[in-house]
Amino acid sequence: MAATAPDPRSLTFSVALTGNIAAGKSAVAALFRAWGATVIDADELVREIQAPGQPAVNTIAMRFGAELIGKDGTLDRAALRAKVLADPAALADLNRIIHPEVHRRRVALLAEARVRGDRIVVSDIPLLFEVDDPSAFDAVVLVDAPAALRRNRLLATRGLSAADADRMMTSQLDAGHKRARSDYVIDNDGDRDALERAAAMVWQSLTARA
Repeated sequence: MAATAPDPRSLTFSVALTGNIAAGKSAVAALFRAWGATVIDADELVREIQAPGQPAVNTIAMRFGAELIGKDGTLDRAALRAKVLADPAALADLNRIIHPEVHRRRVALLAEARVRGDRIVVSDIPLLFEVDDPSAFDAVVLVDAPAALRRNRLLATRGLSAADADRMMTSQLDAGHKRARSDYVIDNDGDRDALERAAAMVWQSLTARA
């Protein structure tokens, strides 16, 4: 009997990469991409879903106000953020509008990567523990940094008020809860070189398991 070729889908190692805001997750995603990972960025998918003409934009306008949509169909993301950060119920409503579609698109991209036989696929999901299922992945990588350091980064790089920075941070689950449920934790409380070294150690482990 002829040997059966392995299903290429079985060769793909699916990794979830997450981290609370300003922890440095995007920097680690960029490193993993440079080292050969296929990266699926949930934030990019959100931007696609909120692009002019997308069905979610109309749903957002119906729930949060037509004034959020410009004449060219562009969503005022900053105004929307201000609305939901001040209202936990509104934030939950926005998540119910956006995240099922993000999930659907991410799963489709992962399926495409499996058909190609991509070795490691990293799904960059900021709200993994809040709105997704960590158990659906072969490994979970958390990027973390002390809350005070993350707050300082937010204030220095995003032009937020102190109140907005605090609201953005408290809208996410405490990192301690996430550390306990992650397979790998990359602490980003030093300089760029230290982050790269820590990320490289995790990458080596992932490639050994893939």
